[in-house]
Amino acid sequence: MSHLASSVMRNDVLLDIATFLARRWSGDERVIIALTADRAPTTKIDKKQITLPNLNYYPGTDFQKYRQWRVALWYEAMRIRFSTEVQSNEHASGFILNTVETKRVEILGLREWEGMENEIIFNEGISWMSRQLLNAIYGRYKIAEAFSQYFLTGYVKGELFGGEMERVQKATDYANEIIKEAIDSNYGTDWIKQHVPKLIKILELDPLISIPILAPKTRMGASLSQNDLLKQIEKVVRTRRKEKDVEEKTKEIYEGHDVLHEFETLVKESKKTENKGYESLENFGLSVPDRMDVDETRIYDLDLIQKVKAAFREWKTGWVERHDDTGEELDAEVLADSLPKPFLTDLKLSIKTKVVLLLDHSSSIADVELEYKQATIALCEALSYLGVKFAVYAFSTENRQVKCWVIKPPQIKWSLVSARRLAQIKAVGGTPLAEVYGLLEPAIKSFKPDIFVTLTDGEPSDFDAVRNMVLYYRKIGVKMVAIGVGRNVNDAVGIGHNLKYLNYEKTLAVSRLPDMPKKVIKLLRS
Repeated sequence: MSHLASSVMRNDVLLDIATFLARRWSGDERVIIALTADRAPTTKIDKKQITLPNLNYYPGTDFQKYRQWRVALWYEAMRIRFSTEVQSNEHASGFILNTVETKRVEILGLREWEGMENEIIFNEGISWMSRQLLNAIYGRYKIAEAFSQYFLTGYVKGELFGGEMERVQKATDYANEIIKEAIDSNYGTDWIKQHVPKLIKILELDPLISIPILAPKTRMGASLSQNDLLKQIEKVVRTRRKEKDVEEKTKEIYEGHDVLHEFETLVKESKKTENKGYESLENFGLSVPDRMDVDETRIYDLDLIQKVKAAFREWKTGWVERHDDTGEELDAEVLADSLPKPFLTDLKLSIKTKVVLLLDHSSSIADVELEYKQATIALCEALSYLGVKFAVYAFSTENRQVKCWVIKPPQIKWSLVSARRLAQIKAVGGTPLAEVYGLLEPAIKSFKPDIFVTLTDGEPSDFDAVRNMVLYYRKIGVKMVAIGVGRNVNDAVGIGHNLKYLNYEKTLAVSRLPDMPKKVIKLLRS
């Protein structure tokens, strides 16, 4: 596996495979994945959201990092499937509940996904290497860590003193009884939760005591010895399974051939798709965000997205009934009530328009940047939902140089990866709109959009240059539209007034950012 040590997997590829696996494992197509730099895996059951660290959170080779990350994803997907609550691990009460739930969802999950057992054994072996040594823990949370180790593995790392081991064993016996009854009787998280106070009492813990959460690499200290890892996996195999040939099974689990092909395919995909759909745009002088480490979940306002989609659901189905003076059939009830327009007509609704969105990310939007991005995401989700062909670009300034960022090329489908690209862009610099229009010219000529929508909240640096560029685009057959985004009604009116002098065919102004998506889509319909 040494040839894999230097492999690098792009976060957008990781995000795609995580979304696919989590939805398949959990059986829920609404699951959303977020990646963070250095934070333990967490799950928000109510939002169907799993947050995972990047691969570098884990120790070992790239392949070993991927295997640990993949097992963590499986556990969180099982929580989505079988749990109704996940508490914070930062206090003893939540830590104990989550520990007990980990074993319950593992047992239930392995009934359907038997192939995960080898990966779980590998993960237990490698994670044991980075488990905290109990002798080195002097805080009151030592007994909680000891319970977690013993309950999940059957042994502890280090020594316990003064009756501590007896308390851990007693709590483990009780927790195992809870798990057995919960599974036999089909009880869920709420039932498990009722027994946590007794577990805490057995362990003689304060339910509110803080539990420090350390990254595995932080605990590791010295570099990971592959020989030690093999020995630890062998120990886990002997404990968990009654294998005749322990050495052969240990080698099989250590090498992980079942997952190796998947990993190598993803690495190749990372290299192949590093600039897929972006190569020609970069040649045009446009930019693609280098980093992908800013979490996009903050700019996903799910309520706003659902409201926008709901407003245009009839367009998604493609047909809507309208009452009229003439039509294809007679509505008897309407006629009996002597109301006007008793005839029904089926209307076909569709948006065939190709659209380009340009987002102003100058410093003037910094104070409303979050709401601005949330409204943009809602608009893009709605356009994707309606099957509209569109491209998204944004502009800002980086190192005093104008940057026109590619958020979504026209030939690539809208996805979480596109949203993540938007999340990377910071609101910095002025409004060199004419220069940005110039940078976009080759891409616009290639895509040939029907409408070019510019969202801005400020005055351009050069009015005359913008007017000339707007006229140029209109002459090549692109309808130019500008939407002014204001903080309040007066601000919006002022911005809208300025935009009227820039030769756009249509200008709009909004004082409430959540109104922007609906205005744009209604504009496309017209």
